[in-house]
Amino acid sequence: MVSLTVFLVVVGFLVLGLLIYMVIVYNGLILLKVNTDKAWANIDVLLKQRHDEVPNLVAVVQGIKNFEQKILTDLTQARSAAMAASGVAAKAQADQSLTSSLNNLFAVAENYPTLKAQGNFLQLQKRLSGLESEIADRRSFYNDSVADYNTHITQFPDALLAGLMGLVPRDLFQAAGEEKAEPQVDLSRP
Repeated sequence: MVSLTVFLVVVGFLVLGLLIYMVIVYNGLILLKVNTDKAWANIDVLLKQRHDEVPNLVAVVQGIKNFEQKILTDLTQARSAAMAASGVAAKAQADQSLTSSLNNLFAVAENYPTLKAQGNFLQLQKRLSGLESEIADRRSFYNDSVADYNTHITQFPDALLAGLMGLVPRDLFQAAGEEKAEPQVDLSRP
């Protein structure tokens, strides 16, 4: 009788320990998921701010006589695509396209001293450059959060509970291969 009681107490402690462990793992997985969502929301806010600045930049540049319309058209299309993109992979690709278009605009602007001398243009250029730096920092934080999340949901034994919770790996926010190349800009035409 004593051995049965001891056995039941030991089994009870094991079950209680397992339940406590499952609660700790569950809470940890939820925390990782929430942190990843928060990191993505922070990127989304900065992308929205950048999208809001592009029309102002286009308006300033359109006032310059003989400025290359293709650059402005490409920038406007890239902004529209970035605003319409959904999901991490699509937003990352659209973001890289918008960044490339902005870089092309700033590179071509070097050939227009009148534009470079405008306070509005310089202010917008500085604002957009600052946003680019913040976006890069937030991308890094997001990717760290996603890597941590993906690691935990795929490691045993956490993977068992993650599978029951329906947690799946998330995509990193990264540039596509062709978008990592330096943009080619024709500066021969004023």
